[in-house]
Amino acid sequence: MSSAEAQWLDLARKGDDDAFGNLVELYQRPVFSLCYRMMSDSGEAEDAAQETFWRAYQALKRYDPQRPFLTWLLSIGAHYCIDQLRKKRLASLPLDVLPEEAVPDSSADPEDHLSRVEEQRRLRQLLGNLGPQDRAAIILRYWYDLSEEEIGESLSLSVSAVKSRLHRSRRELASQWKEPQPQIIRNERRRHESLIL
Repeated sequence: MSSAEAQWLDLARKGDDDAFGNLVELYQRPVFSLCYRMMSDSGEAEDAAQETFWRAYQALKRYDPQRPFLTWLLSIGAHYCIDQLRKKRLASLPLDVLPEEAVPDSSADPEDHLSRVEEQRRLRQLLGNLGPQDRAAIILRYWYDLSEEEIGESLSLSVSAVKSRLHRSRRELASQWKEPQPQIIRNERRRHESLIL
């Protein structure tokens, strides 16, 4: 944590709204990114990110300074998104868990680009098949590089439960990854190939 961040956090905990605003600016991108990966819709992700910061603001006096602030924020965001997904009962919602697909570089091999695009879409689809807590555990581990202990704290799970969820989710993702690609992906490949020709 930088000295400026520590100072803003200290001031924000004492009621300084401007200092909290600085923290929002500093962390808005990772919080929005988590929410977007969980919710898959930019409008819902914006709402979830705003709700995350609102809840953090309300609970700031209860924040434990021994814990990394970003981990605490991501925990609030993950819980909120899990609750929203449960309410909607959209366990199979496809997620946009990777950065936006890049515009192909004119010097890049079109087949390589198409292959990467297809892999990204397939991964989004497979992650969308996981339950909300499993999805959150995978995203926090592999996109935010949180430890199993930090994930446990964030999701209110024991370390053994986190390990179990990660293991089960990885096995499920690997199993589904090996399955033949659905017709829609083959159709998308044909569409891209026709654009290239």
